Amino acid sequence: MNLNLEGKRCLLTGASTGIGVGIAHALAREGVNLVLTARRAELLDKVAQDIQRDTGQLPLVISDDLVDPQSVQRLHERVMQDVGGIDILVNNAGGSRPFKQLHVPESSWVEAMALNFERPRQLAEVFIDDMMARHWGRIINITGKSEPDQVNGAFCAKAALHSWAKGFSRMVGPHGITVNCIPPGHIDSEQIQRNHSPAFRQDQIDNHIPMRRYGQPEDMAHLVCFLASDLASYITGTLIPVDGGLRRYQF
Repeated sequence: MNLNLEGKRCLLTGASTGIGVGIAHALAREGVNLVLTARRAELLDKVAQDIQRDTGQLPLVISDDLVDPQSVQRLHERVMQDVGGIDILVNNAGGSRPFKQLHVPESSWVEAMALNFERPRQLAEVFIDDMMARHWGRIINITGKSEPDQVNGAFCAKAALHSWAKGFSRMVGPHGITVNCIPPGHIDSEQIQRNHSPAFRQDQIDNHIPMRRYGQPEDMAHLVCFLASDLASYITGTLIPVDGGLRRYQF
C-alpha cells in the first residue's frame, strides 16, 4: 500500500527513545523528511544515524527541552529556517506524573501540564497557519489514558489534550487538516520498564491484555503513518487506542 508520504516534512517530538524511535523509523521508510527533537542530544544523534543507515536520509536533529516555555519559538524558528515548514506534526513528548500525596506543589502541576498539554497545543498553533496556507496538514498527538487510578498530572493533561484536539479538528478541518489522538496501552519502552516491575508487566500480560503481550513501538508507528496519509483524510477528531484490548470501556 502506497501512503504517498514521500517528501512530506514532519516534526516529531520525544524522538529519542521508545515510541518516538519506532515512529521515526516508520515515517522515514515512507520517505518522510524528519525533524527530530528531544532533550538528550546523544540519543537523538544515534536515532538519526540509524535512520540514515536504514534509508539513506539523515534527519535534522534539534535538541531542546519542551518544559522550557521558549522551546516552542526556538523549534518554530529553526524548522522554518532549515526546512521551510512542516506538513505533519507528531506530538509524542510527554510522560507520567503520578502524585502520591494529597497536596501537590504547584510547580509539579505546572510542569506536568506544560509537557503533556501546553506544548503540544502551542506547537500546533505555531505551525497551523502554514498548513492552512497549503490546504494540507496532519496533527497527531500521542497521548495516554485519562482515567485516573489516583491523581496523575499527565492523566489530567491528556484529558485536556483530547478535548482540545476534538475542538481544534473542527476549526481546521475545512482547510484540509486532520487532528487525531492515539493513546497507547502498554508499549514496551524505556519509560514502561522504568515505571513498572517485571512482575507487574507479566500480570498485565496474563490477566489484562487480551492480545497477551506488550505492544511494540512499531504497533503505534503503523497507525501514525496511516493517519498521516491521504488514505486517512476523512478521519479527524478521533481518539484511537493502540492497547491490545487493555481498556474495558465500550466508548
